[in-house]
Amino acid sequence: MLRCVKQLYGHKLGASDGEIGHVKDLYFDDHNWVVRYLIAETGSWLSGRKVLISPHAFGSLRQAGQLLVVNLTKKQIEDSPPIETHKPVSRKYEEAYYRYYGWPYYWQGDGLWGMSGTPLLELPPEPLPVELDGPSDPPPETRDLHLRSALAVNGYHIQASDGEMGHICDFMIDDQSWAIAQLVVKTGHRFSGKEVEIPTSLVDRINYEESAVYVNLTSKAVQESRAHGPAPMGAAH
Repeated sequence: MLRCVKQLYGHKLGASDGEIGHVKDLYFDDHNWVVRYLIAETGSWLSGRKVLISPHAFGSLRQAGQLLVVNLTKKQIEDSPPIETHKPVSRKYEEAYYRYYGWPYYWQGDGLWGMSGTPLLELPPEPLPVELDGPSDPPPETRDLHLRSALAVNGYHIQASDGEMGHICDFMIDDQSWAIAQLVVKTGHRFSGKEVEIPTSLVDRINYEESAVYVNLTSKAVQESRAHGPAPMGAAH
């Protein structure tokens, strides 16, 4: 089942023992096109601190009423490694984060989530010690983690093989694997154009300096792509 990312923004998040805030943004991997983290705005509970919630804490994208349910306690989240959202997420931080929760590293293995195609539901009985200070920095080739803000990329221009053709206005994610399956693109005028879906498999590259996504399609092919009709939260698309 595919879900619209735009519908997740502002959604309340519920831990096993109470609400923890709401969805502020998502970090996705622009190499494998999969959501790696939700950014939770915790409000007054943690004095407005933002925390990262991995899909491992959800398993599938489950909804209970108006809540997105997280398989963690508030204490686990409160004690998790703090993140500075104005800085890129480093692999060093990710290693500390994954060690804390006891999850297998998603970057070790051939699957979308390491050894699996979906995030795991099972958690260890207790969080592991946080070790933010490692012996050395990772090699230069491992520093670019391809993690990008969905909010930041929203609005990027779509560059077809023969010219600009609209802009990104949403993403469609699989609620089991958390893979981004489709880009939702508004073609033509920003206010009067139509919305179409382009598979992420047709993306050639993203140019962040130009705020542009290059796709292996002609302008005509983009215009004739499948029309987008967002489904209600929890319904199939």
